Amino acid sequence: MKMRFLGKSGIKVSELCLGTWNFGHDERMKDLGEVMQKDADTIVGMALEHGINFFDTADGYSEGRSEQILGKALGKRRKEVIVATKVRARMSPNPNDVGLSRHHILEGCDASLKRLGTDYIDLYQMHSFDNNTPLEETLRALDDLVRMGKVRYIGCSNFTGWQLMKALAISDKHNLEKFVSLQAHYSLLTRDLEYELAPLCLDQGLGILTWSPLAGGALSGKYRRGLPRPQDARYSNNIAGFNEQKTYDIVDELDVIAKAHNATVTQTALNYLSRKPGVTSVVIGIKTAEQMADNLKTVDWEMQTEEISKLDKVSKPAPVYPYDFLSHGYHD
Repeated sequence: MKMRFLGKSGIKVSELCLGTWNFGHDERMKDLGEVMQKDADTIVGMALEHGINFFDTADGYSEGRSEQILGKALGKRRKEVIVATKVRARMSPNPNDVGLSRHHILEGCDASLKRLGTDYIDLYQMHSFDNNTPLEETLRALDDLVRMGKVRYIGCSNFTGWQLMKALAISDKHNLEKFVSLQAHYSLLTRDLEYELAPLCLDQGLGILTWSPLAGGALSGKYRRGLPRPQDARYSNNIAGFNEQKTYDIVDELDVIAKAHNATVTQTALNYLSRKPGVTSVVIGIKTAEQMADNLKTVDWEMQTEEISKLDKVSKPAPVYPYDFLSHGYHD
């Protein structure tokens, strides 16, 4: 398993990160699967055995049960790994038990530490932007947590370009801890971050962590053109939110490349992302030991440049302003 530096920080993380959003039972996310303690122990054990040292969770996953299950699964090996969690979600009916206020961040951190069974969080991430709290308040609270030793590095997730750049500028101005990473939705079907977020991260030295790299399973290889869809799968009825013909075109190209490397469509989709500029780690969600075994083989081979170009072409996102305008060279 290859290791990469997490942004400008001095720590290294594995190129695959085990995401645990499906650890526990959550009605809102039941279509992602429900992994309870016994199966989580097996999956985490396999990850550790094969060199994965990076694990991602959040307080909002199954109302904290994901953190509890991950903490127990890591057990005595916790000090060997990098644990990332998040804060932002509503955790109770209490009006202040949500958001990125100083109050909620400090309370949320202590609660996550308790559930994880640890005394520090390696990477503490803002799960999304909070329009109701000044960024200065949020960033000072995070800086305090680092100074207290409860948190070692900070990051964000699901921020827009202007939100992320504003946060970095505030941290720079007031000499506060800066985000070292951005966790964002990125797959062959969702390449929107390549317009602003990826260039921003490359310019500012943030590591990109990709969530839903298989687009919720649409790129797993189980949905094929002209074939019946699997029963009881997430997209059994329709590939919601995606252009079906484009999805099939991408899967067809993935299949060609996969066969050339004696790999699977899933491995090929993950391999593609791991080669994209700025990507530090690809966050994978696993339901079974069989899926874990398949995903682990992603790192056994490397996609060629011409193969990446073919996938870039078939998955090219729709042009948006001002990038479509500037691409015509009006001001050259």
